[in-house]
Amino acid sequence: MPQVSVVIITKNEAANIEAALASVAWADERIVVDSESTDGTATIADRCGARVVVRPWPGYAAQKNVAASLAAHDWILSIDADERVTGELAAELRELLSREPRAAGYRVPRVTWHLGRWIRSTDWYPDFQLRLYDKRTGRWNESRLVHESVEVQGPVATLRQELQHYPYRNISHHLSTMDRYTALAAQQMRRDGRRVRWLDLFFHPPAAFGRNYVLRAGFRDGAAGFVISAMNAFYVFLKFAKLWELERCTPSTSTPPAPGGEARTRSS
Repeated sequence: MPQVSVVIITKNEAANIEAALASVAWADERIVVDSESTDGTATIADRCGARVVVRPWPGYAAQKNVAASLAAHDWILSIDADERVTGELAAELRELLSREPRAAGYRVPRVTWHLGRWIRSTDWYPDFQLRLYDKRTGRWNESRLVHESVEVQGPVATLRQELQHYPYRNISHHLSTMDRYTALAAQQMRRDGRRVRWLDLFFHPPAAFGRNYVLRAGFRDGAAGFVISAMNAFYVFLKFAKLWELERCTPSTSTPPAPGGEARTRSS
């Protein structure tokens, strides 16, 4: 029966790490790779029984590859500190790993808690994430500065149960996270050779709002769905505006900043 190592990368996640580790207490091994936190994250993780390694920040994907390389087992479950594996998902994972899995990687649907409710609309749901994989055939793509993903050699399957995500304390935290990630997204677009036109600034944000609020049924989540749709549209505006600024005002850079947490804001 395959065994599984859970890996978590952290930076100042004292408020989250204990609950994250508790949600994977059933795993054969738990590893936390901490990026020199100053809030006691590493101490808390050690107290919770995880194996803790402290090292400098090289970027999201690179740090996750380091974490996987430290694992004693071939099967890796990678979660962020602001995520929780539910009892239902844990049972599905244990059932899957009670025999040799047929796929090389498994995606899970991720559901986000924000503005007082679970959001099952907009671009946020179902936010499929490939998080369970065989490290012998899978590796995080280190060419991506943000929204990193695992690339596996072999088939990918999808699990049924949800991974819970608690990325934002409030709208102010949401905005500060967007500021950080749109900067990375703009850098990534510039690396990829993307050029911004004024039409990108004019058309893409309202198109993103329409997709989120109408096509992806954000209206079903009431005021919360409207706010999230607007924030996702603003995310799109910011990343194109920052790309425009990079093209005209600053030299290119390839060094990603260290995270202030593991939250993600995803839209396009």
